Amino acid sequence: MSNIIKCRAAVSWKAGEKLIIEEVEVSPPKSGEVRVKVVATGLCFSDIASISGKVRGKFPGIYGHEGSGIIESVGEDVTNLQPGDHVLIVFLPQCRKCRVCVAGVGNACLDFMKYGLTGLMKDGTSRITCRGQEIYNFMGTSTFTEYTVVSVNNCVKINPQAPLEKTCLLSCGVPTGYGGAINSAKVREGSTCAVFGLGAIGLATVMGCHAMKASKIVAIDINSDKFEIAKKLGATDCVNPKELDMPIADYLKKNFQGGVDFSFECVGLMETINQAFDSIIIGHGVCVLIGIAPSDKTINIVPVQLQVGKSVVGSFYGGYKTQDDIPRLVDQFVDGKLDLESFITHQMRLEDINDAIDLLKDGKCIRTVINL
Repeated sequence: MSNIIKCRAAVSWKAGEKLIIEEVEVSPPKSGEVRVKVVATGLCFSDIASISGKVRGKFPGIYGHEGSGIIESVGEDVTNLQPGDHVLIVFLPQCRKCRVCVAGVGNACLDFMKYGLTGLMKDGTSRITCRGQEIYNFMGTSTFTEYTVVSVNNCVKINPQAPLEKTCLLSCGVPTGYGGAINSAKVREGSTCAVFGLGAIGLATVMGCHAMKASKIVAIDINSDKFEIAKKLGATDCVNPKELDMPIADYLKKNFQGGVDFSFECVGLMETINQAFDSIIIGHGVCVLIGIAPSDKTINIVPVQLQVGKSVVGSFYGGYKTQDDIPRLVDQFVDGKLDLESFITHQMRLEDINDAIDLLKDGKCIRTVINL
């Protein structure tokens, strides 16, 4: 059995404060766990929201959940992974044993619901300490560290030919949007789509709509700087709501004969959820909710709108099952059939992580990859 590893990590000691690069101690993996040498990690708005204390977070903690790396050691009873394997570290497990996994219909594995938000491993303890204190993990992952310990269910073995500094984006942002169009909405060829919010998830949604051969893809954001990349990924039209003389939903209904076939909310704001739902056509319009909205808010929908054919669909991690589906996406990238490079606007080191956070907050990047 391997010993404790001392390494660097970006620790969040208190909500709203900057991360501090610390020396941490990472314990060996226990039964059903693996220890991973993290090679690269993306930076997502979910990390920022938790670090700021706006959503559920644990302190002191190590955040990051969009990571790639190489297995350093494995715990007892681990047979599907071994040292040297290239892996993605994913927040959404696929245990293959819970009711959801066995049913084979949804992807919201109950392991995530039971353990993912505790900040601890399944036995109720942490594998990382700093200054003598236990450090919480983030959604069963924690990738802002040179080494981390995760459950085997949160670790996906991938093609070793895939560059880890790029495939890390397949741990969260890109599949969430791409699959939202392909799996959750099942966009039809020739249909019309509107994507609200052009962060990494929204842009991946644009890419998914394009892959499904939608005839019109309207990319919507109040930051017009994102329109160039949206067009590169397949958007046919780009609209800044601030530049319109009418609400965006009215604009879409006016220009698309009563509304678009599919709308995608990729922001997580109640205002944009209402706009996205209002913008779809009656009879068959589908509004897909991808952005994570505040848990204390509710949607107000007049029932007759559903009775005349509008519908709302939720999408979690793009409907993908991590163990079954993500290796296939990695292979598509290796084969040149999936674009990841367009999402990476910056690459930085761990010691510059606070600068990377500021870039994302200010809307000056799509994805910054932190190379460890």
